[in-house]
Amino acid sequence: TEDGAETDLDLGHYERFIDENLTRASNVTTGQVYASVIAKERRGDYLGGTIQVIPHITNEIKERISRVAKQTTAEVVIVEVGGTVGDIEGLPFLEAIRQMRREVGRQNVLYIHVTLLPYIGST
Repeated sequence: TEDGAETDLDLGHYERFIDENLTRASNVTTGQVYASVIAKERRGDYLGGTIQVIPHITNEIKERISRVAKQTTAEVVIVEVGGTVGDIEGLPFLEAIRQMRREVGRQNVLYIHVTLLPYIGST
């Protein structure tokens, strides 16, 4: 990105597709989310409560998505939840976008599921 962030290659594809320069805020990783939640816990932001995936991790993910929307003039925010749907590591992200749909209204959210469909041509 222009602000020097090292991100997934997909971000470059999105930049070219939407003809916009994106920033480090446009790339959210599991490590960033957990590090932020741990830092908040150490500062006492959670008042000594037990950190849990729901609500702490999912709220952090939602905050990061919302922050990008607020920092830009975008009418639409495209969010790619990478990985494999069945993998446990991605579940907090899927839960966060599920919650966002309830919070912002289903008329404001569209999910598109994409998968590889191999094609082997006949010889």
